[in-house]
Amino acid sequence: MMATSYNAKDEDGHITVSGPGGGTLRSRKPENTAFKQQRLPAWQPILTAGTVLPAFFIIGLIFIPIGIGLYVTSNNIREFEVDYTGVDVSSPCFNCSQNYSWNSSRPCTCTIPFYLEQPYEGNVYMYYGLSNFYQNHRRYVKSRDDSQLHGDMDSLLTPSKECEPYAFHDKKPIAPCGAIANSMFNDTLELFYNDPNGTKVLVPLANTGIAWFTDKYVKFKNPGGDGANLTAVFQGTSKPVNWLKPVYELDKNSSNNGFINEDFIVWMRTAALPTFRKLYRTIKDAKVIPTLPSGNYTLEVVYNYPVRSFEGRKRMILSTISWMGGKNPFLGIAYVTVGSVCFFLGVVLLVIHHKCGNRNNSADISN
Repeated sequence: MMATSYNAKDEDGHITVSGPGGGTLRSRKPENTAFKQQRLPAWQPILTAGTVLPAFFIIGLIFIPIGIGLYVTSNNIREFEVDYTGVDVSSPCFNCSQNYSWNSSRPCTCTIPFYLEQPYEGNVYMYYGLSNFYQNHRRYVKSRDDSQLHGDMDSLLTPSKECEPYAFHDKKPIAPCGAIANSMFNDTLELFYNDPNGTKVLVPLANTGIAWFTDKYVKFKNPGGDGANLTAVFQGTSKPVNWLKPVYELDKNSSNNGFINEDFIVWMRTAALPTFRKLYRTIKDAKVIPTLPSGNYTLEVVYNYPVRSFEGRKRMILSTISWMGGKNPFLGIAYVTVGSVCFFLGVVLLVIHHKCGNRNNSADISN
């Protein structure tokens, strides 16, 4: 039987065990240091009336003015929304919504008049909004090939399996592949101003500068690099099943075409909630001041995107922005609510401390 000897503790507090082979084993006891034995100095706050009450009042006095400022700023942002789903029989887009399908080759156009009561000054942003559309579904979010979208030629001809069943069509690779690209929003929206003289003026809409900088110049690139002949590059590929034209014909402007088309890039950034809006156009170069004067307008829609299959709704939103972004009253309300609750609790605790506290030691509220 082999003998095992036990040695004494070393200066670090470890016990070593030596065997006949000369090997040693150390115990699992932590080293005898201030950190591992939890002997380091620590600070633990003691909640007293002298520390809690001023904290509540300071938070209240800071949060309430900030909340009021945010709420007033949000209310100064002007926003107008037009629902053009065409659910109601009286809607100008009713016939388009009833007759249109994904594979329809004949576009349907509808016109929606509306009136702006207040002028919109500065830069105005046009959004399209969808409801009951779940872009956050797990399989939907994964259905894309980032290597293909980054301009990789191998991925262009051999899409990722994540794109199935939208990877191949007629034995040709789909570019861009995946369910996200296949369901891209493709309504065409045009805005006209009806001036008092009866003239119909087209409001200029810019389709560049609507995507994130990192998306357009880092994540999305065309195969072959800048200046490549996109028709030749995408030769041998197929357009997504629900698209009316291939990716290299999305925009006549060659600098905003292919995978770097900004409408496409905006759509590929999936939304977190089933009701969302995405930036469609900006109005910066209007010939009139203010940018959108009050008066009568006409929205002309080329109705390409069906939503009846998932009971969705479509809308167009015109909005201005401020230093805090778009219209969001919740942030101001949240600040005012938190500040008010803290101020109210401070008053209540002050009264309790005044009536029930030990007056000989006003810093100790525990009495």
